[in-house]
Amino acid sequence: MRKFYTGAALMVCSMGLSVASFAGNKDRSGQAGATQLLINPWGQSTGVFGMNSAYVGGLDAMKNNIAGLSRVGKTQVGAAYSRYLAGSGVTVNNLGFAQRVGNSGVVGANIMAMSYGEITITDYNNPEGGVGTYNPQFYNVMVGYSHEFSENISVGAGATFVSEQIPDAKASGIVFEAGIQYVTGADDNFHFGVTLRNIGTGMKYSGSGFSINSEAPEDKTYTINRQVPSEQFEMPTYLNIGLAYDFYLDKNRVSTEEEQSTEQTGPKHRLTPMANFTSNSFNNDYIGGAVEYAFKETIMLRGGYRYENKIGDQALSTTFYTGLCAGATVQFSIGETGPKMALDYSYRSTRRPNNGIHTFTLRLMR
Repeated sequence: MRKFYTGAALMVCSMGLSVASFAGNKDRSGQAGATQLLINPWGQSTGVFGMNSAYVGGLDAMKNNIAGLSRVGKTQVGAAYSRYLAGSGVTVNNLGFAQRVGNSGVVGANIMAMSYGEITITDYNNPEGGVGTYNPQFYNVMVGYSHEFSENISVGAGATFVSEQIPDAKASGIVFEAGIQYVTGADDNFHFGVTLRNIGTGMKYSGSGFSINSEAPEDKTYTINRQVPSEQFEMPTYLNIGLAYDFYLDKNRVSTEEEQSTEQTGPKHRLTPMANFTSNSFNNDYIGGAVEYAFKETIMLRGGYRYENKIGDQALSTTFYTGLCAGATVQFSIGETGPKMALDYSYRSTRRPNNGIHTFTLRLMR
């Protein structure tokens, strides 16, 4: 009965959040800054476009649903690399660490940096360049905490410091997020998750790039420095609601004798369909579904499709994605007493001239 009331309360809260999110002004689409906050650098969850928010766990949860961070066993470290819009020269590098504290809590940290390569410097006197190059520095530093209140309920919260900088201009800010995951069912196979991300301060650029040296209006024998004000921009806030259900395909075909002889403690085959809805404050809303197949939780294959308004119309679509995604994971133990290693890969299809987004992840878990 307590589980029922808890689940009902979560449903009501999520419905209230979604109603509030729909109240946003869609005329603001495209007006948010710091859009790198929408990038998920982890290969496991990007294989389903982040639509596994209902049951995502470990380091992936820090860029999806922070409540899932509590699923870390003891310690987890990971690194990820993405070729973002293959052929553009843009890459995403990411490092993460999570550590269990006590019996019910997990703390984590995540650092993500974007590389845009070298960009030619141009100015009023040198519109064609020839005066050098520069490298933009965009990075996010996140810390978070997740707590298991019971075997069925996990909650989490996190904060991310955002920094964007070029040689003569910079901006910084901080955003917050919170998430809930709820598990129920006879085999704990029904998953429900809600997360609200990127709520926080706005950002505003400043620096020498916003100053102009010009002649004095009355006495042109000297110059004065004028500061050009810049407008503050908001963060890309969004609400995400996800559902998932685990089907254990050989549940009724594994006998106790077989489990003991093969050291198999449960069904070998898991199939998890999932559905997800994202309400964006400054972009189109997303809705989609995906499926993940796991063999002995060692080999996993996944894929899905995410829809947004006019995504099929190249002339009117506001996204470079086509909606298709796929990925795979292989994880195994290193020796008898060593940690578990996981290798993840994901691909998200994009329109030409870009050649998709490829993400590679290495994780070590204890």
